[in-house]
Amino acid sequence: MKQYSTLIVLLLFTITGFGQNNFPRDTSFNVNSAYRKIHKKFPHAEPVKQFVSDQFLSLPNQVYRVREDRTLRMDVFVPNKGAKQKRPVIMMIHGGGWRSGDKSHLVPLAQKLAMDGYVTASVEQRLSAEALYPAAVYDLKEAIRFLKHNSELYGIDTTKIAVLGTSSGATMASLMATTGGMAKFDDPESVYPENSSKVQALINMDGVIDFTDPNESGKDSNPDKPSAAAMFFGATYKEKPELWIEASAINYINEYNLPTLYINSALPRFHAGRDTLFDVLKKKNIYYEVHTIENTPHPYWLFHPWFDEAYGYVRDFMDKVF
Repeated sequence: MKQYSTLIVLLLFTITGFGQNNFPRDTSFNVNSAYRKIHKKFPHAEPVKQFVSDQFLSLPNQVYRVREDRTLRMDVFVPNKGAKQKRPVIMMIHGGGWRSGDKSHLVPLAQKLAMDGYVTASVEQRLSAEALYPAAVYDLKEAIRFLKHNSELYGIDTTKIAVLGTSSGATMASLMATTGGMAKFDDPESVYPENSSKVQALINMDGVIDFTDPNESGKDSNPDKPSAAAMFFGATYKEKPELWIEASAINYINEYNLPTLYINSALPRFHAGRDTLFDVLKKKNIYYEVHTIENTPHPYWLFHPWFDEAYGYVRDFMDKVF
């Protein structure tokens, strides 16, 4: 009876707020568009498909925040084996230039890791077509708090929370990890104020941690074609440098002391700020790993043959630090 009661509660979470999701969407980045872009250079690439397995319970579209004109959701996957045991959780943030993309992109990785015994959650947030910075930061901090608030429901060990991001999502994950105790990044109208947004580990998959690096800040030479970051902030680096600086995880690393995993593509421009972070972690004797998957496109996590290698690095890192 208790199991069925829990499932009813979870279903109620998914129903709350239906009809409140009419908002601007940019669908330019998706698996099919990424596949078309890389296919000529990587004809052997194949999109990763979702897994069908009885090893995990799928809880799609869990509502973690209802705003006045927007309902925010996450897809949660709970291992079936040893259901009474509390487990580490990996919160996942998709990429797409802070403007496009979808939480479904990380569902295969979330499912695969759930098979290994980790609770996983692929999260959506307000993107720049809908709301400018710091809206996404507020959302993602709330998502962390939601998971802590519902730790009994999902079987989560709140002392073992990792945040994982891909591309622009990795930039956001890095900001989540480095600013966990900083009130200025918290939603001023948080509905879970009793829970902190601190996490215990970071997994960065090809995301910059310094918006001011010329690879990001130097893109806005044509006012008719603003960069993804300029659309995220609503201003170029020259117009409002203080926003670009404030949102750069690199500026908070002196207080940062979490185990860290970087998984990079073969494209060095997505490594901005990484080595500076490693220098700090090395001096503090904090565990970190870095792996570069050679001969890869940027969104390697969406495709075979690179998915399995990336998944293996994440699994091994989680097993080691938790």
